[in-house]
Amino acid sequence: MKNIKITFLLLLAMAVNLSCELEEIENPNAPTVSSFEDGASAADIQLLATGLEAIMRNDLAFHYDTVSILGREYNDLTGVDPRYTGEILKGPLDNNGFLTTRAYAAWYKVVQSANVLIEAVENSVAGFSDGDKNNYYGYAKTLKAYALLMVANRQFDNGIRLDTADPDNLGPFVDYDAALAGILSLLNEASSDLASGSDNFVALSSGFAGFDTSSTFNQFNRAIAARVALYQGNMGMVISNLNDSFYDLNGDLFNGPAHVFGLTGNDIVNAQFHVPLQSGQEFMLTNDWIADAEAGDMRVAEKAIELPGGTMFDGLTATHQIAVYDSNTAPVYLIRNEELILMFAEASIGTSNADAVAAINVVRNAAGLGDWMGDDTDNNEILLEVLNQRRYSLVAEGHRWIDLRRLGLLNDEFAPLERAGDNHIDAFPTPFTENQN
Repeated sequence: MKNIKITFLLLLAMAVNLSCELEEIENPNAPTVSSFEDGASAADIQLLATGLEAIMRNDLAFHYDTVSILGREYNDLTGVDPRYTGEILKGPLDNNGFLTTRAYAAWYKVVQSANVLIEAVENSVAGFSDGDKNNYYGYAKTLKAYALLMVANRQFDNGIRLDTADPDNLGPFVDYDAALAGILSLLNEASSDLASGSDNFVALSSGFAGFDTSSTFNQFNRAIAARVALYQGNMGMVISNLNDSFYDLNGDLFNGPAHVFGLTGNDIVNAQFHVPLQSGQEFMLTNDWIADAEAGDMRVAEKAIELPGGTMFDGLTATHQIAVYDSNTAPVYLIRNEELILMFAEASIGTSNADAVAAINVVRNAAGLGDWMGDDTDNNEILLEVLNQRRYSLVAEGHRWIDLRRLGLLNDEFAPLERAGDNHIDAFPTPFTENQN
C-alpha cells in the first residue's frame, strides 16, 4: 500500500477543490493514512475519486498556454517571464526549466492519483459489488489514459513512461507510437470495465453531467479512443470509436465533459480567462490567425477582442487579445462534439468524401459561413479544409501544434515565424530529473 501512504494527504487536499459541485461526503476529513492499511471505506474511495477529478485541473492553463504558443496560435506578451517569448519560441527548451517540468509533473500526478484509486478499490473493505468496482476501475483508467495522452503529446518522440504504478520500480520510456498503443489499450481495458459496471456510478461534478453513468462515461472513453486512433492514422478505428461515443452530427457543438471552476471555498478559477482589454492580460492571438480568417467567420468575433492600438513586446506585435472563455468560471472541455465532428470529417476522407464535406459544412455553417466550395474529389484539399476548421473552432484547446506535427506541416507556411531567430519546436525534452535507465 506504499503508493497510498505516500500520496493520500495530497489527494485529500486536492479533493476539496471541487467545492459544492459534488455530492456531500460524510466526514471527508476522517480518513487517515493508517485507514488504508486495513482497507479503504466507501467514503475513502469516493474522496479519492473526487480528488482525481479535482487534480486534473492543476496547471491546466499552463499546459494549454505552452502548447498553443508552440502551435503559433497565441503568444504571452504580458512580459511576466521572458521565457514565454524567448526560450519557447526560439529553443532549445531547458530540460530542467519550468517550461519542461511543470506540466509533465502535473499530468503524472493525475496518473499516480489514478493508480492510488485503483489500488484502494482493490484493497477496499467497503463491500463493493464487482459492478461497483468496475465503475471505479473504468473511471480511473480512463482519466489515467487521458493524462498519459496529454503528456505523450508534449513529449512526442522523446517518449514517456506508461508504467508508474511502483515509484521505486518505474517502467521504461517508450516512444510515441508505443505510447499511443499503450494508451489505447488502457482505454479499451477501461471500456470493458465500464461495460460491466453497476448502476451506482462514481459521484462526479456537474462538468460530467450527461456522462455520469457507466454507459455515458464510456461514450467519453470512446471519444478519447477516437482521438488516439486519429493520431495513429487509423481512420477506420476513428469512425468505429466515434460511433460508440457521443458524436452527433446534428448535436450541440459544445456537448462534452468539462472541467468546472468556482469562486467559493477552496475552489479554483479558470486561469485561461483573461480580463478583456486589461493591462497585464496581453495573451494575444498571432496576426496570421486574424488575417487568415474568412470574412464573416463568427469565431473571430467570439474568440478575439481587438486591443486599441495593439501591443508589442520582445519584437512581437499583435492586435487581438484571445477571448475563448467569457469568465473565470467558464468550463474547459476535456473533449467536445465539435472536435468529434471534425475527426469524423478527417476520417471519412478518401472513403466517403461526401460525408467529410457534410461534416465540414456543419462546422462552417455554425460559424456563419456558407458551404465549402472546394474540390470534393481532392483528398488533400479536403484535409486542408478540415485542418483550417480545426484551427478556428479549436483554438487554444491544445490541438494546433499536434495537428501540424502529425501531418508534417509544422513549418513556416502553416505556422509562420514572426521574428528572426525563432524556430519550430516539435517536442518538450525529457526532464533532467528523469532516470531513463
